[in-house]
Amino acid sequence: MNILEVNNLTKKFNGFTAVNGVSFSVEKGEIFGFLGPNGAGKTTTINMLTGLARPTSGSIKIAGEDGIKNIKKVQQLIGIVPDESNLYDEMSGLDNLVFCASLYGIDKNKRDNRAKQLLEEFGLGDTGQKPYKAYSKGMKRKLTIAAGIIHQPEILFLDEPTTGIDVESARHIRKLILSLNDSGTTIFLTTHYIEEAERLCQRIGFIVDGEIVKIGKTSDLMQEAQKENTVEFVLENNGIPLKHSLIETFPDIRVKTMGENIVRILSKDKIDLMPFMKYLDEKNVLVREARIIRPSLEEVFVKVTGIEANNMKKERNGGKKI
Repeated sequence: MNILEVNNLTKKFNGFTAVNGVSFSVEKGEIFGFLGPNGAGKTTTINMLTGLARPTSGSIKIAGEDGIKNIKKVQQLIGIVPDESNLYDEMSGLDNLVFCASLYGIDKNKRDNRAKQLLEEFGLGDTGQKPYKAYSKGMKRKLTIAAGIIHQPEILFLDEPTTGIDVESARHIRKLILSLNDSGTTIFLTTHYIEEAERLCQRIGFIVDGEIVKIGKTSDLMQEAQKENTVEFVLENNGIPLKHSLIETFPDIRVKTMGENIVRILSKDKIDLMPFMKYLDEKNVLVREARIIRPSLEEVFVKVTGIEANNMKKERNGGKKI
């Protein structure tokens, strides 16, 4: 069942097409990743989906409701966590959440309890009375997410949730995202962090120059990127040259040496470890580790978009967002 359906969504600014005929759907209960470089159309798309920008053309349906004509009703069904905080510096964490609850029409008697519940769940129970400006970046991000789900939305839009925060805080945010998803919340996630999408998302859509270039299950996308099966052996370095001998013994493979004691076996066919283990044993070569090497989502991204993944990393800290 789809909770979000987008058809031929287009947004033009003074003759410039930021998003061009985008179509996709998000299944209820999944984490859907939306990846692309700066200027690709991610932020413009998420702004249209959340009612912050009006499409030039196309349609949006969220939980069966028209996301353009009935935006006020739809906004009760969605949660929004922008890439930059929209909370108030002088207000306490608790007061920020209570205020957000009032905007969604939550009964006055229930606001405090809901706010305090979220503060505890997000590990902010001891800081609820502190002003928001006194929070660390990681704590601010947690509170912003808490504000986005104060009304228990069916789908949560997260725009770059871990950008600009420390590694430990980012890890906590990812755990929170998975916990929210486990409790039934659908997540729409935009991110520059390819490894983050790989960890969190069941399906991923790639957008480049305002157009969707690929959508698929994360596992399927990674499988498509795997041109060859790869096994890596970490060996006890004993000075024995193995590359040519391996190729002579196993003519259907390719061999890569990765330093003095790491050998990779590559083949279009599935690799059976035992013949290689036997061969190395006969050569009196000690195998310290043998592991299957699988493609990363970074490789998929480069293959699908033609854009080097390190360009995404450079853009995290700057650049115009479209």
